[in-house]
Amino acid sequence: MNTLIAITGLGVLCLLIEILNLTKVIVPIVIVGLLAILGLNIGDYDHGGSFYNNMVVVDNFSVTFSSLFIVLTIFLIAMSHNFYEHHATKISDYIGIKLFLLSGAVAMVCFGNLAMFFLGIEVLSISLYVLAASNRLNLKSNEAGMKYFLLGSFASGIILFGICLIYGAIGSFDMAEIQVAATAADVEEWFYIGIILLSIGMLFKIAAVPFHFWAPDVYEGSPALTTATMSTLAKVTAMACFFKLAVVMNTNLPETSQTVIVVISMLSMTVGNIMALRQANVKRMLAFSGISHAGFMLMTLLNTETAAASLLYYASAYSLAGIAAFAVILYVCRDKEHEDIVNFHGLSKTNPLLAVILTGALLSMAGIPIFSGFFAKLVLFSQTIKAGYLVLVIVAVINSIISVGYYFKLILAMYTKEPNEKRTGTSYIYYSVAVVAILLNIVLGLLPSLVLDLL
Repeated sequence: MNTLIAITGLGVLCLLIEILNLTKVIVPIVIVGLLAILGLNIGDYDHGGSFYNNMVVVDNFSVTFSSLFIVLTIFLIAMSHNFYEHHATKISDYIGIKLFLLSGAVAMVCFGNLAMFFLGIEVLSISLYVLAASNRLNLKSNEAGMKYFLLGSFASGIILFGICLIYGAIGSFDMAEIQVAATAADVEEWFYIGIILLSIGMLFKIAAVPFHFWAPDVYEGSPALTTATMSTLAKVTAMACFFKLAVVMNTNLPETSQTVIVVISMLSMTVGNIMALRQANVKRMLAFSGISHAGFMLMTLLNTETAAASLLYYASAYSLAGIAAFAVILYVCRDKEHEDIVNFHGLSKTNPLLAVILTGALLSMAGIPIFSGFFAKLVLFSQTIKAGYLVLVIVAVINSIISVGYYFKLILAMYTKEPNEKRTGTSYIYYSVAVVAILLNIVLGLLPSLVLDLL
């Protein structure tokens, strides 16, 4: 609970810093503040509790995922200094929005009441709508913001309708009461309809097939740092929230519900990877890659009793690789009109370090040792086989092989093509973020118990 209050307070402080004309020091102040909040949050590990009549529930699940969200936000805010250098007077607004987005993300994993859940998802979504359309002089950014706002609003409406039906069937928004009542044999039929609507809304938020159509256009049109936020922080937040909902709602559901999850997982992996093979724009490619990774993470819903640790591990591996990749993309494509693969031609010759980091990030996403992406998939596949879904694992392995095709398309462009421009100047912030993120990814690959033993 203290974590949520501290993040919101830091967001308000950002807005006050602009009044005091201290925007030049806002990034280091916020990073120090977030590090302090991270320490405060870790202090709640094994010391959980419920607050405000069970509106907020602090447990090890919420503490570990909140810590991941805070680390990701630190990386994103560190890159804000360079990314918004042409909009220095507005940097406090952008950073403030990211902090409020973080507060929504934390609320989405520590809710004990559906009202708090909906409040968290709306705070996160509205922040993303604003950030997607933040480049108001760019037509693509305006289109991305409008498309995301309209479709996201429909998804939120579907979620709200589902919550209403669940309340009508159970008579409470409290998650503990819903879990107890859901096990009763005489539960009302519209309770299951409410779960279906809630699931549809969450599948939209994680961009799983067939609710994925918005993602490529929104990722491509949004400013690159906003795309990085959507691809990493927003996606893993929505998946963690969906998992927490599934733990409660999964009781007394028919077997067909598991079949639906299996089919959606297979479709997300397959459609995402096949469509990514055709992309020339790196942001669109990573959008379809994110759709496929959503399919992998959905596999954890088939075994909610023991899969929390594997979801945390997979989310950490995927998001750290995403941060490292986007740090390189932000550096290479700064002041460019697009993020096409041609911009990365010959990067190994003009900037070997960044080429190595981007290669490592892509190999981690593909599931290649020694990176944590490989071990995350290994743990996930092992648990899924034990749960009795061997066919799903076979499809997942095939899709991992397919993903190597488009990841290597970018890697080969960096190492086999001649540079089409001479890159001058260095950005130590992008370098630092990329190096730290990929090193953390490798450490988690070599020492998976650091994460797996937390839950």
